[in-house]
This record gives sequence, C-alpha cells and structure tokens, in this order.
Amino acid sequence: MSELHPLVKDLALILVVAGVVTLIFKKLKQPLVLGYIVAGFVVSPHMPYTMSVVDKADVQSWADIGVIFLLFSLGLDFSFKKILKMGAAPVIAAITIIFCMMFLGFAVGMSFGWSQMDCIFLAGMLAMSSTTIIYKAFDDMGLRQQHFASLVMSVLILEDILAIVMMVMLSSVARGSNPDGGEMLGSVMRIGFFLILWFIVGISVLPMFLRVTRKLINEETLLVVSLGLCCLMAVISTQVGFSSAFGAFVMGSVLAETVEAEKIIKLVEPVKNLFGAIFFVSVGMLVDPAILVEYALPICIIVVTILLGQSIFGSFGYLLSGQTLKTAMKCGFSMAQIGEFAFIIASLGLSLGVISDFLYPVVVTVSVITTFLTPYMIRASEPCYRMLDRRLPKRAIYFLNNITLGHPSGAGAKNNWKSLLTQMAVNTIVYSILSVTVTAVMLTFFLPFIRHLLVGWHWTANFICGFITIVAMSPFLRAMVVKKNHSDEFKALWAESRLNHLPLLFTILVRVVIACSFVFYVFNYLSRFADALIIALAVAVIVLFVLSRGLKHSSIRLERMFIQNLRSRDIEAQMRGRKRRPLYAGHLLDRNIHISEITVPIDSRWIGQTLRQLELRQRFGVHVSSILRGNHHINIPDAHEIIMPSDRLQLIGDDHQLSQLAEALRAEVFAVEEFEHQEMKLRQLLITGSSPLLGISLKDSGIRDRYRCMVVGLEEGKERLSQVPPSRKFRKGDIVWIVGEEANLKELMQ
Repeated sequence: MSELHPLVKDLALILVVAGVVTLIFKKLKQPLVLGYIVAGFVVSPHMPYTMSVVDKADVQSWADIGVIFLLFSLGLDFSFKKILKMGAAPVIAAITIIFCMMFLGFAVGMSFGWSQMDCIFLAGMLAMSSTTIIYKAFDDMGLRQQHFASLVMSVLILEDILAIVMMVMLSSVARGSNPDGGEMLGSVMRIGFFLILWFIVGISVLPMFLRVTRKLINEETLLVVSLGLCCLMAVISTQVGFSSAFGAFVMGSVLAETVEAEKIIKLVEPVKNLFGAIFFVSVGMLVDPAILVEYALPICIIVVTILLGQSIFGSFGYLLSGQTLKTAMKCGFSMAQIGEFAFIIASLGLSLGVISDFLYPVVVTVSVITTFLTPYMIRASEPCYRMLDRRLPKRAIYFLNNITLGHPSGAGAKNNWKSLLTQMAVNTIVYSILSVTVTAVMLTFFLPFIRHLLVGWHWTANFICGFITIVAMSPFLRAMVVKKNHSDEFKALWAESRLNHLPLLFTILVRVVIACSFVFYVFNYLSRFADALIIALAVAVIVLFVLSRGLKHSSIRLERMFIQNLRSRDIEAQMRGRKRRPLYAGHLLDRNIHISEITVPIDSRWIGQTLRQLELRQRFGVHVSSILRGNHHINIPDAHEIIMPSDRLQLIGDDHQLSQLAEALRAEVFAVEEFEHQEMKLRQLLITGSSPLLGISLKDSGIRDRYRCMVVGLEEGKERLSQVPPSRKFRKGDIVWIVGEEANLKELMQ
C-alpha cells in the first residue's frame, strides 16, 4: 500500500484542529478568524506539545490560493456603480483615515528603529480596518440596523478597494531600490490603466458570454467557469506585473455586474471558506512565542496606536465627510482594529522578502488583541461623546458638528462647463486606453505573426497589420472625437455666449489631435513616410472616421451593448422585485429616522402572524413600508398581511427602535429540537378486552388530537390494509397499524 502524501496528512491535521477550535470560538461568540489563527498556532512547529505540520511550503501554496479566492469573493461583493453612487462623503472619510493611519504607523515604526521597508508595510497594515470583524461585531451587538453601521460599511468597502491598490503599489515599491514619489505615481497610473481596461473589456465580453451559454450552464459548470476565470485573471495579472490577488479581485468585480452574480457568490462561498481557513491557519503558524516576548513593548504601543489613532482620526474623517460628532465618534471607535488585509499585506512582504521575520507575528498578535477589544470600543463611543459634550464649549460642539467637505454647493454641481469637461475627459481617457491596448496587441503579437507568415513580403505584412489596427481602433477614435459634441451642455454653452464658441471648438481640436496621434504612431511605426505626409494621412483618416455613417452606427451599438451589460443585474433585480431601497430613503435622514431591511428567520415565531397581531408599531415604534417576498413586492401592507419565512421587511424608524426590533426578532424563535426524538415509527396495536379504545370510534378516540398519532389501516387478513372509517368502533381482536413518534406511541399503547 502506497504511503500517504505529507500534504494530505497536514491538511487533515489543519482542518481537524481548525474545526475543533472554531467550534469553541463559536460557543464563546468570538470571530472565527481568531479561531483559525489559534488553530495555526497549535499546529505550528513553535508548539512543542502538539502535532505540527510537516511541510509548511505546501500549506503556504494552499494559503496563496486562499488569498486569491478571498479577494475574488470580495470583488463579487463589490460594485463600481455602488462606489459612484456613494458620493464624496465615504471617499473623504476613507482617504482621511488611511493617510492619517499610514503616517502614524510609519512614525511608530521609525521610532522603533525598524528598516524603511518594515515601516512602509507596517503603515499599510495599520491603515486597514477589518470588514469581517466589524460586520460580525455589529451583528452580535444588534447594531446592523443603525444608521452609523451603514456609514461604516460604506467606508470599509472603499478601504478594501484602496487596500488592493496599496498591495499593488507596495509590490512596485518593494521591487524598486529607492521608492520615491515618481515611482508611486507611476504605479497608480498603471493600476488605473489596467483597472479601466479590464473592466471595460470584461463588461463588454463576459455578460454576453454568460447570456449565450445560460441554457448550458448549471451550478457545477458555473462554479468551474467562475473559478477558471478567476485563476485566468490571476495569471494575466502576474504576467503584466501585478499580484495574483489583484487580478482575482478585478475578475470578481467584473462578474459582480452580471445577472449570475448572486448564484456565483453562493457557489463560491464554500470554496472561499475552505481555502480562507487554510490561509488564516497559515497566519497562525508564523506566530513565534519567543518573538512575542521579545517585542512585547512594540506590540503594546502598536495596539494603543490603533485604538487611539482610529478613534481620533477615524472620527475626524467622518466629521469631514459631513457627519455629526456623535455619529462620527460611533463610526471611528468601531474601526479600531486590523484584520485580514493586514495579514495579506504581511504575507506579501514576506513573499517578496522585503520585511523582517518578526513583523508578521507582531501584526497577528496586534490583530488578535484589537479584535477582542472591538466590542468594548464600540460601546465606549457614546460615553466618550457624552463626556466631550459636557466638557467642550457649545461653540466648539457646533463647529465640530458642521465641519464638512462632503456636500458640494448646488451651483458647482450644475455648472455646465464642469459637467461637459468631466464627461469629455472620462471619454477621452477610456477610449485612449482601448486604443493603446489595440495598438499594443497588434504590434506585439499580430505583426510578428503576419511577418512570419509572409516571409519576403515585409511591407505587405506591415500594411496588413496597420490597416487592421486602424480599423480596430476606428470606433474608439471616432467616439473620442464626436461624443458629447451634441450634448445638452455643449448646446447650452454654445447658445449662451459667443465667447464660449472658441473654447468649445478647442475641446474638439484637442480630441482630434489625440486621435490623430494614435494613427500617426501606427503609420510612423510601420512605414518610412515623411512626418508631414504621415500627419496629413492621420488627419484624413480621422475626418473619414467622423464622416462615416457605418462607423457611427457601430460605435453607438458598442456603447449601448456595454451600458446594457453594465445595467443587466440592476434590470434583473428590478424585474424580479429585488430592488433594495426606495428612492425616498435618502430624505428620511434629515428627520433622524432611516429605512432598514431585515429578514425574517425561517424558525421565527412571527411566521404565520399578521401585522396586527405582531403590533410592531405599538411595541417598537417602527413602520413596515414594504414586504419583499421572493419576486413579489408588497408596498404599504395592510394589518391583515401574514408574515412568511424569509420575508424581507423594509422598516422605517430611528436607530434605537430598529435595534430593539432586530433583537426581538432574533430572540423570538422556536427552540431547536433534537431530531433523533422526532423519528416516525410504525407499530401494531392489538385491541384487547382491557384496551381503553374498545368500543370507541376512531373520531372519538383522540389518537390524532391527544396522542399525535395516525391510524394507517386495519389488518383483516387481506393482501392490503383496510381503511378505518371515522365512525367505526374498535372491536376486540382488531389489529390496528399506527404511525407516530416513539414517545407518543408508548403513551398510546400503555
């Protein structure tokens, strides 16, 4: 019999220990992430009293796969449209918190005398709060329905996105010998270029592919296709100089805009949980008790830095975004911890070999301590606010309540010049990226291929490649020049004043020059014509593109297809009645109330009761505005509407009222019964002379109502059992077949 591979033994040990430890942490109502870390510490070579993992390299490979799937799942929960709809407030809060905490983390590292790269990576780790831990804390404390919780989650989404960008930048910085501002700016530009490119190409191709193959795809094939696309993008990302995790996140964010996103999220969840558990266990395996003792003082100082830094700078960031002091402090105090992204950034630093070995276990320990303190920090926000409210002057409180950079004036928002130039700039950047991509692909891959195919026909190969390249770019170049020239803003500015004519014509000229530059580059690369002739040809080509009606229709069709693909998930949700928040929800905040959605558990005692019987308005002071039931949307339900399992209730109320209702809904559930005692059994009952059923009819016997049993039939020596009419009285010698639970059958047969 062949020997079992050490990897299988290691996985068995990891999963068994992780299962036991996480059950204990679940019982203690602690985050499972901490359970995985503790399990990793238990099976690590640093723990001499327990079995340890044999081959750490193989486990690390699985952990790397776990990071890919974690980031893929994060991308599936992310939506570019949601970020755009958030407005400036979460962006201001997230950027303020990240930059302040990065500066604080770098300063703390330098004060310890650590290396520059250790300080840079420490700054990145301390800047990111844990979405998983905060969400779990809000859920356990019954705070998810409160308004400040939604603000925190919006900022955490942005922090997760910026963490992806930070990982790419840290990789670029780590590979450079002397990181500076220019290199950082170049990294940001490269990230932006590839994000836009992959997003546009993905949205243009993937929804169409899934739509064509929808009848062929079941759950199994959808899972395989989704994970295959994830790994493909991870490979492409590494080939162009980014991390595999970045590529996985991009593919997840693209698939998040498709109709199949909900199915993919459910299918990928078990895979993410498995590999994510292995990743967090591998994190715990790197914790060395000797290092923790040696670096006890830095650990304590970093913990205090996170608690005070997030409380102060986090609150300040939310104040700048337009929140009141009380709300800002509740938000800031909630974010006083680090979590999964700190581990991922630390793993990145170790894999690149640019950070010291001690930094990883130090950060893990800090994360464990701050995670345990998270609920206490959330509870401490209101007492701290009350203390400030008592001690600070009223003028200072008024000033803090009105600090904001998040509400632009109406005049600026309605400025036609600002709107027009913004749209033109976005279009020019997007179409330029697509044109650069077409040019790079054609000149890098197609040109050598066609030259190899047409040996001895060098200029013919160049002409064919150039012609195909220009044709492939033509829809993008035409859209770059023509789009927005007939928009409402352009027409309004043209009619408003003659002084606007020259600037408007200049915007067209600039875009023409940019479009001509692409054509010029291709001609110049593939020919030996004089520059003047190439420029004339480029201008002629662009004019031909602008005048072409066929190209106009092609450009419009491509843009409409992209917009339809981008909106497909929203359209599907609206058609199936899954539209989340009504339009009036934003106006409620001005009156200190907001709308929240809560799902009725399948074991809730509320199921089967009407709204009148539940008396939600009288008990909690909330109003049920809508009930979302499957694909059905019940607006303004009446008092006789019955609550069903998994109903989603849209409720209007303040934070206290909604929290009370959520707590009551969690508490009012049926107790979990032991299913072993609910097994149904079939028994024979012989009616004797002393039987209490003798001479009593079936309907008067109470077998069903009193004993919760059911008469299946009467045995009369026939091939089949005879049915027992309700009025038939039991006689001596009758053999009755009865079905029921064991305890009820025993009681009946006594």
